[in-house]
Amino acid sequence: MFKLSKFFSRLLVVPLLLALAGCNMVVLDPSGYIAVQQRDLIVLSTLLMLVIIIPVILFTLFFAWKYRQSNTSATYDPEWHHSTRLELVIWLAPLAIIMVLGTVTWIATHQLDPYRQLSRINASEAVAPDTKPLTVEVVALDWKWLFIYPDLGIATVNELAAPVNVPLDFRITSAAVMNSFFVPALAGQIYAMAGMQTRLHAVINKPGEYEGFSANYSGAGFSNMRFTFHGLEQAGFDQWVEKVKSQSNPLSRDVYLELEKPSEREPVHHFSSVDPDLYSAILNMCAAPGKMCMNEMMHIDMSGGGGTESQENRERLQYDNRHADHYEAGHFGSGEPAATPAAAKPAGTEAQEGGGGHDMQNMNMHDGHSMPGMGGGSESAPAQPNDSN
Repeated sequence: MFKLSKFFSRLLVVPLLLALAGCNMVVLDPSGYIAVQQRDLIVLSTLLMLVIIIPVILFTLFFAWKYRQSNTSATYDPEWHHSTRLELVIWLAPLAIIMVLGTVTWIATHQLDPYRQLSRINASEAVAPDTKPLTVEVVALDWKWLFIYPDLGIATVNELAAPVNVPLDFRITSAAVMNSFFVPALAGQIYAMAGMQTRLHAVINKPGEYEGFSANYSGAGFSNMRFTFHGLEQAGFDQWVEKVKSQSNPLSRDVYLELEKPSEREPVHHFSSVDPDLYSAILNMCAAPGKMCMNEMMHIDMSGGGGTESQENRERLQYDNRHADHYEAGHFGSGEPAATPAAAKPAGTEAQEGGGGHDMQNMNMHDGHSMPGMGGGSESAPAQPNDSN
């Protein structure tokens, strides 16, 4: 009786599982064509793997039942050690699944490459040749999201909007630690890294309000680093743009530097205009006045270095303002002048002496992300987005 009551008490937990029916399985119910293809890839891969997993589980249970101790009619053959037919099944079936999975994965890896421009709006509609994508520059901050629309001259914080059935070109970076940009209804997550730019091409096909968030732990405010993504018809998107432009709230460099400071549960902000060089300065890690931009630093390095005169660039290379004072006190608080670096050798000396210098021309291309200012060493110094340089 006790065992029976215990059994029924456990059954009472089952109705609680019905609450899970209210969960929003957005990954399996996407609203963008890229996310739809990713959903199909997940489902197909799962089904292919279940072709192996389910029979293994069923046969394990069957063998345990058939060869149980009480079944005296089961064949007992302690000398059995090999079966050609069984070996063929054990090896060929998984091999076939792996080959199919490998083929599907290889195709999807190229077809769903986030750097690849869209060729289709949906399964039945191709992108028109004269279609211009909507560019959105995404900046991950502590702990909020900044979205810049360079073609529209506006910016927002923790709110993103886009017209349906229009290709989107996201250019993603971070002004803080490594982060991850993720709108499950739109496409898969893309990492955001300081000093680097990643890309995502996607499209939203259904009007609606969707959730976006950080999918990579980034500190104390990570759990509230969320934003709302509005998929709007073209007329609704135009109205949203006009609403943002009517705010009379420009995003200048000084406003950005205040916004960049760590904060949690940041409310939505609309900026009616934006400094056209702001994103480039953020990407090159020189938004603060007096900081050397990364593309300038790369140009100096690729030109053979700055020699003894480069000591004046030391303060311009201290990017992290929050720790600059501590760094100065700990390393230069004695009042002694900083050591002067050894005189740099002229460019090409290593090659003349037989040294193994790196070929920078072969280092200009990076898989998965791009580095600003990676041009040839013979080029002139790049224009700097930091006006104070």
